[in-house]
Amino acid sequence: MNPFSRIPTPPWLATLLREPLFHFVVIGALIFGADAALTALRGGERDIVVPAAVRKEAHDTFVATAKREPTEAEMRQFLARWLDNEVLYREGLALGLDKGDPAMRERVIFKALNVVQAGVVLPTIDEKGLAAWFEANRKRYDVPTRLSFDEAVLAGDTPPENLRRFVDALNGQGKPEADASLRSFKHRPRDTVVDAYGEAFAAKLEQLAPGAWTALESSTGLRAVRLQERKQGREATYGEVRDNVYQDWKEDMSGKLTSQAVRELSRKYRIQNGGGA
Repeated sequence: MNPFSRIPTPPWLATLLREPLFHFVVIGALIFGADAALTALRGGERDIVVPAAVRKEAHDTFVATAKREPTEAEMRQFLARWLDNEVLYREGLALGLDKGDPAMRERVIFKALNVVQAGVVLPTIDEKGLAAWFEANRKRYDVPTRLSFDEAVLAGDTPPENLRRFVDALNGQGKPEADASLRSFKHRPRDTVVDAYGEAFAAKLEQLAPGAWTALESSTGLRAVRLQERKQGREATYGEVRDNVYQDWKEDMSGKLTSQAVRELSRKYRIQNGGGA
């Protein structure tokens, strides 16, 4: 018996194969199956993949700005902001907000954000609640101590003993033998000095007598500095800034409620890292 002999087609199957509707159903099933397979490969419309390039950009940008490695919390904050934008972009596309704005991602995000914000309803707050919010955010309104000072920056890596001799020379005890550039800071809020040089440095700097050069230890090494002026700060009172406090509360609350709304939208998506789920 020839194993390759033709197997007769049943009459019911021959009739079915001649039906145009059967061909349509088969072709449709093939197309649907192919689309499902491609979706599985590239990720569905509800999948958001955080690219490795985004993580690298976040890391490199932070290091270039802060001159240190970011903490896990700081990285999460950056990536959360990126994710919010991606969710808004997806929602904007779903609402058709890209019409007339092809390939303009930032504008789609902005339009989607406006839609979300339009649905935000602020809670009411009484005077007691507003005063309590002011106390919790007092640093926004207190007048900070401001420091004006100079820093002499020596060229290259300078051993501490050389920098101290240089400071003595600046104060008239000898002749400066090193090249240096002068950096002047005018009326800097104390908190920004702490951020740049450390709390111990700021505390010692504000206690210096103006005019004399001093070698002060900072969070990044020994510095040659001279205090020019210190303006003492003061605490603000609720009454004098009440109108600003109410406006700031509205903006702060609106921002928080908007972020919560975007987080709710993100629940419909499956978030993945570039290397996997």
